Amino acid sequence: MKLDILAFGAHPDDVELGCSGTIAKEISLGKKVGIIDLTRGELGTRGTVEIRNTEATKASEILGVSVRENLDMRDGFFVNDENHQLKVIKMIRKYQPEIVLCNAIQDRHIDHGKGSKLVSDACFLSGLIQIKTEINGEAQRPWRPKVVYHYIQWQTIEPDFVVDISDFMTQKMEAVQAYSSQFYDPKSKEPITPIASKNFLESIQYRAKDLGRLVGVEYAEGFTVERYVTVDSLGDLK
Repeated sequence: MKLDILAFGAHPDDVELGCSGTIAKEISLGKKVGIIDLTRGELGTRGTVEIRNTEATKASEILGVSVRENLDMRDGFFVNDENHQLKVIKMIRKYQPEIVLCNAIQDRHIDHGKGSKLVSDACFLSGLIQIKTEINGEAQRPWRPKVVYHYIQWQTIEPDFVVDISDFMTQKMEAVQAYSSQFYDPKSKEPITPIASKNFLESIQYRAKDLGRLVGVEYAEGFTVERYVTVDSLGDLK
């Protein structure tokens, strides 16, 4: 299956928190989108791997993504080496996306920055013909995405561009709250973590609203780029 967009997250829920409004919007426009989780988030304070798997499936259904896979890397301990790069390369070559979305370039959780660099490096290496990979006994062809964009997570990072998600904020919040074990629930007996606070849940909306305010829309998601964004004409700029 060839995808238009492939979104990577170090943990299940990273993609939903960082760019699910954009994903929902692109799918509504007819784009095929997939999600690859690097780990199962097994070091998370709340919930279990089994619960997170179920939550990820539910979130995927809410967004309408075409496919979701998990690379089963070690939460907290994966590294940016050849073995891990090859796992990501196989996914890039399998789905041949034009656009890759991945973790914030730096963030509070160490896996986010590591995941960001790992996926970015793999996108480049995936285009090299001398790197041989195969899936199910079949050789894969080299493939390099046209662009790699990094979504924004816990840490406030100045975006290089934003996407208007005003019509998709409700869908984004539904996808995020599919991870009910992870986020604010006044009835939960689990330990309170930074992302399980009421403030954090509310911040998803008010941060998107603030980005929207800056560009004259209701809600927006921000991204950083690895190279200049080009437009065909000044009329494409809003």
